[in-house]
This record gives sequence, C-alpha cells and structure tokens, in this order.
Amino acid sequence: MNLLVKDSRSIVTLEGTAPVRGAAFGDIEVRPGGSISCDEGRIVSVGRADTGTDAIFDAEGCTIIPGLVDCHTHLPFFGWRADEDAARLSGVRYEDIHGRSGGIFRSAALLAEASDEQVIAFSARLALQMLRSGTTTFETKSGYGLSVEAELRQLRLARKLADKVPQRVVTTCLAAHAIPEGKDQGQWIGEAANDLLPAAAAEGLCSAVDIYVESIAFALEHAARLAEAAKAAGLAMRVHADQLADNQTAAFATRWGFRSADHLNHSSLDAVDDLAASDTAAVLLPGATFTLRQAAKPPARALIEAGAIVALGTDLNPGTSPIASLPLAMALGCRLYSLSPMEALVGATVNAAYVLGLENEAGRIESGLAADLVILDAPSFEHLVYRPDADHIVAVIRDGDVAYLRPGSEPRLAR
Repeated sequence: MNLLVKDSRSIVTLEGTAPVRGAAFGDIEVRPGGSISCDEGRIVSVGRADTGTDAIFDAEGCTIIPGLVDCHTHLPFFGWRADEDAARLSGVRYEDIHGRSGGIFRSAALLAEASDEQVIAFSARLALQMLRSGTTTFETKSGYGLSVEAELRQLRLARKLADKVPQRVVTTCLAAHAIPEGKDQGQWIGEAANDLLPAAAAEGLCSAVDIYVESIAFALEHAARLAEAAKAAGLAMRVHADQLADNQTAAFATRWGFRSADHLNHSSLDAVDDLAASDTAAVLLPGATFTLRQAAKPPARALIEAGAIVALGTDLNPGTSPIASLPLAMALGCRLYSLSPMEALVGATVNAAYVLGLENEAGRIESGLAADLVILDAPSFEHLVYRPDADHIVAVIRDGDVAYLRPGSEPRLAR
C-alpha cells in the first residue's frame, strides 16, 4: 500500500546518525512541515508529496514524530498488585514486600495460574493502550517464570503476543530476575546458562538476555556467567543496574560490552564517565522512580552532557511501574531527571531503537526506514511532555498502515 501523509505543520525526523549522543543533539532540526510518502511499509521521501498513492492522510496543522519505541517493559504478564503499591505508600519498603513472597514472586504465581489465553488477552489490551499512546515498537521480557520451563512458556507467550498486536515486538530473556524457591543464586544461574538460554536461542525466542543485579537478587559474578552464555548463544546482554544501591553494575556493564544498563538511580559519576566512553546505553526508567518515590535519581544530566547514549522506557510492570504510556514516561523524565523535551523524545525513539538493535529500522523518519509515524494534533512535539494527560494523538502509522485513528478523525483519511 502507498500512503501519503500530507501538509503537516512540522516534522521531527531525527534523521542522521543513530544513536544520538553528545554534540549530535546540536544537529537536530525540526522541519517546518511538508509531506511524507510511504510505500510497502517504508518511508520513500520526506518533505514532498509523491503521486500515485492508495491513501492520503491530511495532516494539516499537525506535528509528526517517529513512532515511539519502548525499550524496557515486562510484558507479557497477568494481573496487578495495587495492594502492594498501597502498602509502599503507607511506608512499607519495596525490599520487604519482595521478601514476603510479594513482588516478582507474586507476579510469577499469577502468571502460572493464568491460562495462555488469559495472559495474551490481558497483555494485548495493554499493547493497545500503548499503541494509542504512540508506541509502535516495544520490548517484552520473561522473568516471571522462575523455572526453565516457565521462563520458556513466558517467552513463547511473548511470541504469541507479537503475532497478535500491530506493533513490532522484540523479546529479551530476563533469565535472572529473582531467586527461585528452593535454589540458591549459583544453582539458578547454572540452569539459566546451561539450559534456559540455549533452549531459548534454539527456538529463536529472544534477541537479548537480562539480569537483575541487586542485594535482593543477583551479583556481578552471576552477570558475568550469563554474559558468557549469552555470547555463546549469539544474544546481546542487558542488566538492571544500580536501582536500589550502587553495586558498580553500570560500570561493569560497560567493561563487558553490554547493550544497556537500565535504571541507574544510584550510579556514580565514575560510572557516568564509563558509560560516556562506551557503546552501552543508559536506559532511564522514570516510571519506577515515580512509583517507588525514590529520592535517588539517575545522573541524567551528567550522562547527557558527558556524551552517553541515553534512552527512555516505561518499565511497564505490575509492581514498580504500572505505566504503559511513553509520553507520560517522557514527561516524568523531564520533570524528575531534568531532561529537555528533545532529549526525552530522542530517548524514546532513536536511542531506544538502538537498545533493541533496531537503529537502522525504527526511531527516525528517514527514507528507507520503516514507515512508523505518530501524528499529533499539537503545534509542536513539546506538547507531549507539556500536557501529558491530553489526547494529542490523531493517528499512529505502523509499517505504512494506519494502526490507530482517533475517533472523530476519520475525515482526515481518504482512500
């Protein structure tokens, strides 16, 4: 199908080098407007209106941005944990909830008790909510299985979810999220490295591996063991780093060439220098900072100014970040971490695509890339973070097809 999105007010293309870091921020321009031609799911031209189209979207007065990329979620899962949030609001520590068979263990039990159909229906509704918020690509994870077979089940459910939703889906095996009952850390890491990762790789169920390094979970030696297994399986490596304490995990991730270090609430300024000198992305997750009311915040400004690759995600999960909207995460990133609107947009598009290994496929509006666009009924993209509760999104285009059209916007689309 050929689609022409015509006569926009402005276009934020983010075209050029990916990822964006350091001085490259100074090269970002907002086009004064124009049209975008798409053919067979790819962007053909930006700024001019090609002829011979099957459909035309009238974007007059609108701002166009790349489809948003959520590089850190915990889908698929089943069920919520609102009572735990209420307990935290009353003063109970997250670590204490986790230690009472709550937290990750509770979500693992909910997932185990639900049928495949229930999990897919629950998660697909969240994916639709994400689509309506502009997300055209998102990551899924395992980590709520806590046994080899249950982790493989969650990865297979992620594959089924990918087949059901209109978005592009990339899956990570969160092989070490919590210590399974009846095992110690070393036993589970051995099973994950020797059994889980080879099986997941053989089925093509994931493209990356993840581990949660904290005092309540796993240590750096376990991250090293999984990294070796991931490399042998041809998978990228990621890590939940320094969320609850400074465990030197972000710096470790750079030395081992991990694709990303995520959270970073307690990362040191030394780690900032390490990240800036590396190709390991710093993934910021302000939804978790907000939900957990953490006083410690990632050194976001220092990361940006030092030239690190900074990305942004929702961390959508039922316990510590029940947030599906990337625009809300962007707004929180600006207000909690002092990001600029453009830095937040870059973090949720081109740099997030880099984290998922999609830097040459998504996150930018550029000839040859996937035709993933978000059309905003707003005079500038800054309104996404300025008024995050407003319904700015007129349409979401995924691979050149209109995947979402706001009710009442039908006259803008002609076939």
